[in-house]
Amino acid sequence: MNCKDQKVSVSTFEKEVCEGLSAFPKYLSSKFFYDEVGDELFQQIMELPEYYLTRAEYEIFETQKSEIIRGFDSDNEGFDLIELGAGDGKKTKILLRELLDKNHDFTYNPIDISENAIEGLVKNLDLEMPKVIVQGQIGEYFEVLDRLKHISDRKKVIMVLGSNIGNLLHPRAIQFLKKLCNAINPGDLLFMGFDQKKHPQKVLDAYNDKTGVTAAFNKNILARINKELDANFDLDKFMHWETYDPESGTAKSYLVSKEKQTVDINSLSLEVHFEAWESIHTEISQKYDDDIVKWLTEESGLEVVQSFTNENQEYKDYLITKATK
Repeated sequence: MNCKDQKVSVSTFEKEVCEGLSAFPKYLSSKFFYDEVGDELFQQIMELPEYYLTRAEYEIFETQKSEIIRGFDSDNEGFDLIELGAGDGKKTKILLRELLDKNHDFTYNPIDISENAIEGLVKNLDLEMPKVIVQGQIGEYFEVLDRLKHISDRKKVIMVLGSNIGNLLHPRAIQFLKKLCNAINPGDLLFMGFDQKKHPQKVLDAYNDKTGVTAAFNKNILARINKELDANFDLDKFMHWETYDPESGTAKSYLVSKEKQTVDINSLSLEVHFEAWESIHTEISQKYDDDIVKWLTEESGLEVVQSFTNENQEYKDYLITKATK
């Protein structure tokens, strides 16, 4: 089947799986790691001793929450807090509590591609912080942002935490930041996490834990294809492989076929042939320094206002706004 000949009614998942597994080299998007099983596996990853990113950003929020909130709403006139890729909101809750404690006027709009994640977060916040006005949104970021832009004319603070921008190589990151720049008004803010360059082994360990949780997380995309597209991937015939290039700051994840094999994806009428040791590229995790972040923002019509880092300077959150002409 030719992927381009599919009916308009096919899902994004079907279309991108077909395109990615028909390409050479093969690839699948990491955004499809996340379903109920994937969400649970990622919660486990965030608790792993090797996975420093969540702890580092959590430390920043715990120790600098007052300064962060002051940066968000220095005039105390109220704002809409919009989070892209909200997940379970564990770190964000630190800021939400601080906003409540300081009596700020705000609404919280978590956005995620995972319906399971948003439903869980909204339910959880209703129990933990019933005073917070929460309007959860499911969908692709820019489609939802476009809707939100017309809901209110209040100042907006858009958060992208967990170094999610690191899933994009620099050219695509600039495209993403340009779209964000076009989606905000002068005076609006972006608050973004950028994982910093560090010892290469520490980076490799973060995406290739000894217990195999990250491998299971990557392989979950194959399990999803089996379940949702009636395929017959044998997960044991694929191995998770991680690389890191300290020059470019790019960590890459692959699923590698251990043998020559053919996989049928019945819902797509697609046969996928693998040679022994052929790879499927599943994810990148880009690492940064101040100069790279400055370049990315300047290329996108933005500028850095302030940054916050943890004690070991492994990770930084940057407060960003539209550049003044």
